[in-house]
Amino acid sequence: MREQPKPDHKPAAGAAGPAVGPSRPATGAALPPARPVEAAWPGTPAEARALQAVLASRIERRDRLGPVRRIAGLDVHYAPKRGLAFAAAVLLDAASLELLASVLAARPLAFPYVPGLLSFREAPVALEALALLEPRPDLLLVDGQGLAHPRRMGLACHIGLLADLPTIGVAKSRLLGEHAPLPEAPDSVVPLLDRGETVGLVLRPRAGRRPLWVSIGHRVGLETALHWVRATSRDRRLPEPVRLADRLSRAHDP
Repeated sequence: MREQPKPDHKPAAGAAGPAVGPSRPATGAALPPARPVEAAWPGTPAEARALQAVLASRIERRDRLGPVRRIAGLDVHYAPKRGLAFAAAVLLDAASLELLASVLAARPLAFPYVPGLLSFREAPVALEALALLEPRPDLLLVDGQGLAHPRRMGLACHIGLLADLPTIGVAKSRLLGEHAPLPEAPDSVVPLLDRGETVGLVLRPRAGRRPLWVSIGHRVGLETALHWVRATSRDRRLPEPVRLADRLSRAHDP
């Protein structure tokens, strides 16, 4: 996805026609079909905020995941002229970071752009991409905020809860909170605080590189989240699952 402007990480766009399909075949047990989220999807920003408050109480902030053999990355990108959102999901071997499968889904944008409510624009198409990806990942890295959100319900939390997957939020910019100065040394980390609560970590993966904002999505503790971001980062700023999903999400016409 493109670099995130404040206060949210996506520009606004319109709405228009659909297209969904895998970019590469895969084998194995698929994710269950994406939930029909539109049936109970909020129609107004006020309803969306109220739902976030309810869902936030269901986010699990401790580890509940088994052995991690396959890691997925997820990113969403817009085609403003066409009124579409594209979601890319990639599946990697956790040990080698070899790409195992990738899919690309598209849907019309049906919810307005409202800061702090990004997941209501992006979760439907993101869930469709995950439903196409097989086999089921053991862990998901989402390009976006998780717990580091005003109502503790960023995109990574929303996707993790609806898909029932251990999920980590990896954002390119800060949405909220304060932190101490981040040293320039590689692998430096400082806590991200909001209203006295630790909502994430600020990580500088490499010397001279801009930091990342790492936060809990669902079913993963903060230390575990940091571990997997580091373990999948190679010699780049972004973790490999997020980097590949970011590239694939933009492989479409404007």
